[in-house]
Amino acid sequence: MSLDLIIRGGTVATAADTFRCDIGIANGRIVELSTAISAPATEEYDAQGLLVLPGGIDSHVHLAQPSGEGVEMADDFASGTRSALFGGNTTVMPFCLQEKGQSLRDAVDAYHAKARDNCLTDISFHLIVTDPTPAVLGQELPALIAAGYKSVKVFMTYEAMRLNDAEILATMDAARRAGAVMLVHAENEDVIRYLSDAHVRAGDIHAAAHATTRPIAAEREATHRALSLAEVVDVPVVIVHISNGPTIDEISRARARGQRVTAETCPQYLMLTKDDLSAEGWEGAKYVCSPPPRDRDQQEACWRGLETGAFDLFSSDHCAFRFNDIAGKKRPGGKFTHIPNGIPGVETRMPILFSEGVKKGRIDLNRFVALTATNHAKTYGLYPKKGTIAIGSDADLTIWNPDLTRTIRHCDMHDACDYTPYEGLEISGWPIAVYLRGRLMMKDGVLHGSGADGAYILR
Repeated sequence: MSLDLIIRGGTVATAADTFRCDIGIANGRIVELSTAISAPATEEYDAQGLLVLPGGIDSHVHLAQPSGEGVEMADDFASGTRSALFGGNTTVMPFCLQEKGQSLRDAVDAYHAKARDNCLTDISFHLIVTDPTPAVLGQELPALIAAGYKSVKVFMTYEAMRLNDAEILATMDAARRAGAVMLVHAENEDVIRYLSDAHVRAGDIHAAAHATTRPIAAEREATHRALSLAEVVDVPVVIVHISNGPTIDEISRARARGQRVTAETCPQYLMLTKDDLSAEGWEGAKYVCSPPPRDRDQQEACWRGLETGAFDLFSSDHCAFRFNDIAGKKRPGGKFTHIPNGIPGVETRMPILFSEGVKKGRIDLNRFVALTATNHAKTYGLYPKKGTIAIGSDADLTIWNPDLTRTIRHCDMHDACDYTPYEGLEISGWPIAVYLRGRLMMKDGVLHGSGADGAYILR
């Protein structure tokens, strides 16, 4: 049998095992794992001394998403997937947002049009429901889930998108009956609005107020409520971007009751704190995201969650807005309430966790693979096509130099933003080559693929 590609001599890691072997690839799939493949191949890559890992799956990214009047996301599908690729990812999962009054099917069609021929990674959408009409819940949502859109997100905050408890319950029930998993952004909007109004009346309008108006209690309470609603209709639920220990405790209690709960955290809750929002002038706006970064104690709580298995997913929540842009972080108004919520991070997600987690002994390599690839594939219906290195799986592979040291600088990033919140952070370990379904997409910092190489994956 003639192969298209052999990756030779690397240390291969999955979520379960670490071993030395050659990987044989044909027609975009892994067809052989052996200590010494003898078949001829069109191309070979010498991976001795390097790690060969499943391509990263970032299941929480926002690209080309409507963000309100006068606000524009920095990244479209072309720049967002390029940035993801250079960070070692081969699949990303953006959100398809239904705007109020819009057909859910029309929203899906519009997102496919934006993504078409513009993706350097494979993609698959989550559906955001903001207008759960009888037609949406009774017809459109079940039909889309049956067609392979197996994950549905609801918001408990942001006035333009949030649903009340009755609407969340109805959406969860529709998702359960059609066989989808629910994602929930859990923050109590009424608490946030009350505290925000109080801050504005007191003249406290700087970026730092974003953190103090979105306290841990607002996240913890909303998480408890979301889990209670999910328990009523018995739907599997993903609580996204968890920032603190008390919210992790809510997850643990729900699991003890027998609920099917998946928990996600992000790099900002390991590396940033609320003090970053107090940076001089308007610089603190660079760190505004929701939930906000907490304090050092909550950083440690999130690390413990990664170490102990409380967290299943490590995602970026990439949601980039340019800093020096009136359509971004310098949106007119001069108050923290005018700052678009979100930060860039899809390119730095895996290097940060590898450097801070694996290299510093907090997690092992197999846990790293699980948190950045395998568990995402299992949660969202991509496994074993994606997320592992096995016979028959897509040849989505990232080759890492575990000892390559780099300093994160935005001038080296590949997104369309104009800053990184991790500027100056020294990283040990970096992806140096990425294959998507056996096709070389990036090597040694040089792009080899094109926007036509990425595919949409129905689940």
